[in-house]
Amino acid sequence: MKQAAGLAALLATVGSAHAQQGAAPIRPESSLWQVLASGGPVMIPLGIMSVIGVMLVVIYLFSLRRGAVVTKRYMATADALLRKRDYLGLLAISNRHREAVARIMQRTLDFLTQHPEATFAEAREIAETEGTRQAAALNQRITYLADIGTIAPMLGLFGTVLGMIKSFSVVASDIVASRPIMLAEGVSEALVTTATGLVIGIPAMAAYSFFRGRVQSLIAELEAASTQLVAMLSIGFSKKP
Repeated sequence: MKQAAGLAALLATVGSAHAQQGAAPIRPESSLWQVLASGGPVMIPLGIMSVIGVMLVVIYLFSLRRGAVVTKRYMATADALLRKRDYLGLLAISNRHREAVARIMQRTLDFLTQHPEATFAEAREIAETEGTRQAAALNQRITYLADIGTIAPMLGLFGTVLGMIKSFSVVASDIVASRPIMLAEGVSEALVTTATGLVIGIPAMAAYSFFRGRVQSLIAELEAASTQLVAMLSIGFSKKP
């Protein structure tokens, strides 16, 4: 009985040793920060561009709205003052408002007060020029997102080229022992930078498309409001003695 028990213990010890030898080694999982850091120096400008892109999206969500272009309060006040032909009062009101239509009227009325002999055609030209400038300013603001959406994938491609150069330089080297590890590092850098550039560029272009539609709607609102006020201004000119 003692011999049988000893044999069983010996078999259990051998089986445990074989199980330990056959078990695959556990590889530590890479964190997101380690994956991003493996992209090399190109990840620094890509990270900066991602932060700027998020900030621009948040700013545009709050600033690109109808209230920044035209408000019912200003339109009602301007309508009443134009009916009274109180141009100085409307100029003072326009100076206190920050809407785009108020800036158009402020520039037009400021021209008329400085040049009382000006004709309505000249005043309308001033209004149209200022309206074009305001519309261009709205379009210019969102082009930064388009720039990020264009430059980020290009930076990712540049990182891909650097990673492939590193990989091919390893292939050409004589260090056989470390060649697989260094080759994998170059390929990893190339893939990480490419993926990061696309992850930044695609949402940036999508956000640009969204805000471009909103800007076009705001420009249409601005044109309608400024046309209405300029038309009422023309009525005042036609009543001049």
